[in-house]
Formats: sequence, structure tokens, C-alpha cells
Amino acid sequence: MFTGKNKLFLFVLLAALSVALPVYAQKNTSGEGTVAQRLEVMRQKLETMRRSLGGAAAVLKDEGDKDKKDDKNNVNTPQARLKGLEKEAASLQSEVNSLRGKIDRSEKYENSEVDQLEQSVSELNSRADSLLLETAAARANPASEVGKEREIKKKKKFLGIFGGGGNDEFDELIGTVTPGRDRELFIVATREVRKANYDVGRLLFQTIITTYPDSQYLPMAKLAVADSFFLEGSTSALIQASAAYQDWLTFFPTHPLADRVLLKIAESQMRQIGLPDRDATRAKVAEQRLKALLQQYPETILKKDAEERLRQVQDNLGLHSLYVGNYYYKLSVDQQKGGLKGAQSRYREILDKYPNFGFMDEALYKLAVTYLVEEETDEAARYFQRIITDYPNSDYVEKSKEQLGLIGASIPQPNPERMKIIPPENKSFLQNFKNELFGIYPMTIDKNGVLMTRDFDKEKFELIDQVIKNEGDLNSSQIPKALTTIISQRQPEAKKEEKPEQK
Repeated sequence: MFTGKNKLFLFVLLAALSVALPVYAQKNTSGEGTVAQRLEVMRQKLETMRRSLGGAAAVLKDEGDKDKKDDKNNVNTPQARLKGLEKEAASLQSEVNSLRGKIDRSEKYENSEVDQLEQSVSELNSRADSLLLETAAARANPASEVGKEREIKKKKKFLGIFGGGGNDEFDELIGTVTPGRDRELFIVATREVRKANYDVGRLLFQTIITTYPDSQYLPMAKLAVADSFFLEGSTSALIQASAAYQDWLTFFPTHPLADRVLLKIAESQMRQIGLPDRDATRAKVAEQRLKALLQQYPETILKKDAEERLRQVQDNLGLHSLYVGNYYYKLSVDQQKGGLKGAQSRYREILDKYPNFGFMDEALYKLAVTYLVEEETDEAARYFQRIITDYPNSDYVEKSKEQLGLIGASIPQPNPERMKIIPPENKSFLQNFKNELFGIYPMTIDKNGVLMTRDFDKEKFELIDQVIKNEGDLNSSQIPKALTTIISQRQPEAKKEEKPEQK
């Protein structure tokens, strides 16, 4: 914990920094994250839609149908409909960029504008997915070319977004519907995510979902999309990771990976948790997801990991309540200006909700003092005595004994089973300063995805490699009996044994 002088110095420095740094966005009132984060999520979704629709339309254009010129003005052709939705996506993207510009310039805007944009993007996304499925037949190539060498044509830009000098490898993968293409898409998408080309990998995984509805790879493609967001790790990506994992869980609640996915939803929130004196929304959502994991999967092999994460999240929430309680405590006990009930309410909340809270002794002591102020000595004695019995190594033990002596209450013996309970270590000033400056609250989080690791090692055989080997899914027996994405070390290819010479 900070000392008074250190914390004062830190707050002065942070105040100076807050003046120097631009205020980027107002808090949202409906979606998840700040307004700037919500707009970034919308921008990414629209960019993916444009690429998918553009790639599909390009394949139809390249087919060389003789009637294309006659159908140029017919808005009901598959190509025209795809192009139409692509233009709608571009138009909405322009609106998103315009609103983002207002935020950057600190201009006024209405929250309803953001809500309406989110609704429009969601509605367009549904129409785009439906149209891609509907036009799959028109883009079909019944003769499978999977496994054959393809002539890759040069092009100016990859899907119209990256710099020149690329090729049409991905356009052809996205647009043409070919038997067996879903497997190729899955393999190439995995490769791109492992190279940190998250946008490209997601687009290829998404193509399986929107073009091959009967594919064996579809469930794992949806999960890989969520993984790609989680591995990317930016705030907007984590928001989408949480939503994508939840979407997957809705469709596949009984899958053997369901408990791991629920843990990833919690960890997506945990990676966004700030210091205890800041907004507690993420911590509360993470707590709910971890509790759900332990309740829905009581025999999960992830139980120990989930319990440790729950303890850390509840410590964050407990500190949030403790800081608020301490504010009222100082106001009522030290300054005698009222707020005693507010302090008691927060301290009792800690006792009721967070039984393993690391600073429970402080909450108990200050709660007892508030009852002394109200001259409720029996109630105060009860909490002083609990400190001595349950937290024998606490700095508040001697103070509690002193208060019990003053009010004439008995001093209990420490509980032998609690003698090993040690109060949390005080962090160094530099560590506290770093945490405050960057808004870091240290937590145990596995930053690998469910199927893929964050730092790909070609020597490791991961769950997604097993999916590819199985041609689409996993068996329960193939899932590691621990929290890991890595199944095994890749075995080197066996050398052919030379036949002994016959004599």
C-alpha cells in the first residue's frame, strides 16, 4: 500500500499527466467499452465485411459470364447484391470515421448516434452473412482444385486495403466455393494468425462460417476467430474476443472445450480490469463468469485455476469497496462529518461477498471502530475478537487487544489453523508507481487461446494442429488434462532405415 506522502506525490504526477494526455472518449451508456472502443469494434467489423463481400463479388466478376454486360444494371444479380452491401459497409465505415473524428477533436455528439450506428452495423452484418451463404452456389466450382498448384495472379492491392505488390491468393480462397476448400482455408487461416496477421486469419476463418455451413471445420473456425481476438490483445480485440467466445458457447454448450471457453471469457474481462479505485464493471463480469464456470463444471480440471483467478478478481472488487468504505470512514470517524452508515455498508459488503479478501483484517478493524463510535460495544467486540482468532499475524491484532481491554471484553486465543495466514506483502514504491501510472492490477492470466498459443513455436503440437489432423474437431481424450493449449512436442520425422545388405 502507498504511504501518505508517496500517494500524494503520485496523485500530483498523475494529475499533471492527465492534463497532458488527451481525453479520448466518453464512457458509453449501452455498449461495451468507451465510445472510442465501440467505434473501433464497429470499424473492424465493417472492414471484415467489406473484404468478404468484395472477395466474393470479385470471383463472380472473374467468371467471364457472357450475360454480365446485359445484367450490369440489374441490382438483383448475385454480384450486384454483393457490391451493394459492400457499398453500404463503406458508407457506414465513413460514418464511424466521422464520429471518431468528432471524438478526437473533442466535439459534441449524441450517445444515440453511437447506439444507432451499432444497430446498423449489427443488422448489416446479419444481411452480409446471409448473402454470402446464399451466393455460395453461384460462386461454386464443382471441380476441386485443393491440393493442386494454383496460378497466383499479381494484383495492385490485397483486397483493396494493403499496399501494392501483392497477389490474389486470398481473394481466390475467399471467393471461390470448391469442395475441400474449407480445410485449405482453415490451414491457411491458422498460418496467418500464427504470423500475427490477425485480420487476414479471421477473414479466412470467417469465410468457412459464411460459405461452408455444413463444414466439419465450422465449430473450430468460430472458436479460432475468438482466439485470434484474444491473442491480438488490444482493448477492442478483447471486447470482441469476449463476445465471440460467448457466441461460440451459445452454439456449443456441451462441447468438451466449453469450460475452457468460459474461462477465456473471464480472462478477456480480466485483461481489461483496472486498479481498484477505478470502474469495477470488468471485474464484476469476470467474477460472474468464473463463478459460472465453477457452478456449471464442478468437476472441471480447470477448477484450481478458476478458483485462483476468482480470488484475485474478488481481491480487486474487495479493494474497490474498501477504498469507498475508507472514504466514508475518514469522513465520519476522523472528520466527524457523517457517512458512518456508508462505511459500515461497504465493510459488511466485503465480509459477505469476499470471504477470502486479502485485506479482511483492515475491513474488520475499521468496521469495529464504526460500531464503537455508535457505542455498540458488543458488536464492535465481535469484530475485534475475529481479527485475533482468524488473523493472528495481522498488524491490527495489538490494536484490537487494546480496544477489547478498554471496553472490558474478553481476548480470545488465536485459531491454530489460521497461524499460517500471512497478510499480503507491501509492494515497493516503484511497483506501486508503475501500477498506478499504467493502470495495472497484477493478475494470473493465461494469454494463450483455447486452440492456439500467443507465441507460436513450430516445435509444439497445439490443439488446432490436432483439429487439422482430425479434419475438423477434437475428441475428449485429445484435450490436455491441464490448462494448456499445447498437446505435445512435435516428433522429428523418422529417417528411413537402410535395409541390411544380403549376403
